Amino acid sequence: MTPSRPSAAVPPTVRQPRRGLLLLGVFLVAEAVSVVAAVLVLVPFALDDPELLEGRLPPWPLLTLLAVPTSTAALVAVAGTALLGGGPRPGRVRRELAVAWRRRDLGTGLAYGAGGLLLTIPAAALWSAWVGGDENSAVGDAFAGRQLEPLAAGLAFLVVWLVAPLAEEVLFRGVLWRALERFGWHRWVVFAVTTAVFSVAHLELLRTPLLLVLSVPIGLARMSTGNLLASVVAHQVNNFLPALAVLLTTTGVLV
Repeated sequence: MTPSRPSAAVPPTVRQPRRGLLLLGVFLVAEAVSVVAAVLVLVPFALDDPELLEGRLPPWPLLTLLAVPTSTAALVAVAGTALLGGGPRPGRVRRELAVAWRRRDLGTGLAYGAGGLLLTIPAAALWSAWVGGDENSAVGDAFAGRQLEPLAAGLAFLVVWLVAPLAEEVLFRGVLWRALERFGWHRWVVFAVTTAVFSVAHLELLRTPLLLVLSVPIGLARMSTGNLLASVVAHQVNNFLPALAVLLTTTGVLV
């Protein structure tokens, strides 16, 4: 699928370097909040049992660590964007983050997500064969060998499939993308930078090439439509199989 010009559903971005700098600041603050939130989740367990962190967190703390930091960062990013727009007015926030409820764009996101699966599944298999072992999913590693009660397994499935992609897209292809657009950068440069930052920000050095491959169709969905929701859908489609694998393995359906 060849990227076209962004949909008319989202108006073109006006070059405003000062606003771009402010949005970049919002992104950096949100990322810092994510780190702080992760530390706050871990500290109580470290104080209670320092040796616990050297092993594996119990399921519920692990699930909290998976969901809370990124979600909190996304909320901070939305709040910061709202403040830059003069207050929490949904219409202004949607425009600044390039959110448009357009069925065609959602279909484009679905198509890019499905196409991305056709790319990432063989890429993951080749990468695992090259480096040895299963280097496909950090989340899969975290939950490997665990048996969870149905509620915890279901929540893990929903977080990996729906919540995490939504939060990450708000941060990377929402706030950061718009910040770079406000600087007046060409859309291909914005695509390249956000793809690279997304991949590196996961702090998974060995999996960074895989994350780059994963990020390409998601970024193309965002660029071709000009709509953040398209990349959210593409990301959620890409995360469905890893989320399903977590659900099936933690409930004992797959061994």
